[in-house]
Amino acid sequence: MLTYMVLSIVFLQSADAKTRANSKLPRKTFVLVHGAWQAPYAWDLVKDDLAKKGHTVIVVELPSHGNDNTPPLEASMNAYRDKVVAAIKNTKGRVILVGHSMAGLVISAVAESIPERIESLVYLGAFLPADGESLMSLTSNDKQSLLGPAIVPSQDQLTLAIKKESLINVFCQDASEKIKELVTAQYKTEPAIPFGDKVTLTSANFGKVRKYYIHTLKDHAVGIDLQRQMVATSNVSKVYSVDSGHLPHLTQPREISKILFEIAD
Repeated sequence: MLTYMVLSIVFLQSADAKTRANSKLPRKTFVLVHGAWQAPYAWDLVKDDLAKKGHTVIVVELPSHGNDNTPPLEASMNAYRDKVVAAIKNTKGRVILVGHSMAGLVISAVAESIPERIESLVYLGAFLPADGESLMSLTSNDKQSLLGPAIVPSQDQLTLAIKKESLINVFCQDASEKIKELVTAQYKTEPAIPFGDKVTLTSANFGKVRKYYIHTLKDHAVGIDLQRQMVATSNVSKVYSVDSGHLPHLTQPREISKILFEIAD
């Protein structure tokens, strides 16, 4: 009986110590930004994981995406940047800013604008630009991507569609049927103007913010060779890799959450 009581006390003390240790883990604010032809829904699973650990999570809906009805003519890289900046300014302290795909340019522009509010930038299968680059200039160097041939501009050149038969193979060839159905159901044409917008980046602002990159090794939208080239010419603190297509936050959300937890801690 005495041995049992001693063991019980030790167990309770250990559990209490563990609880106290967990309570002291850093609680961060994550700001998540979706990519082209996407919307906030793509971050739902990762958002839930982060929130369960006590982190604050803000998912930004870019103009003319998802339920936002901004006309495509009014969409621009500056408009995207300003939407994210406004979301960050409504929070306290510094944030971990995560961008997927096209949003790599967006988060870079945000860091240039308010570097003091950014703890770190995380690029998920994303475009990582240098000063003066645009989506158009970066994609022109991607020999592996299947995206270009799948794009169909509208007659007025204001939006870009993806051929129906190419949508899944470009974005999530490795997804479950449920995720494929979700991506298809949520699909919306993309504003064209931001693709040509160049970003201005300086070493004094963008250059001083810590950066992480998550490679998507089986990506059909942003080729892995281009991803590695962008990282090689940038000051990235640490690189991670996920064996996935272009949407690992939907196909492998636990893996993405695990990486973000590590970055936060």
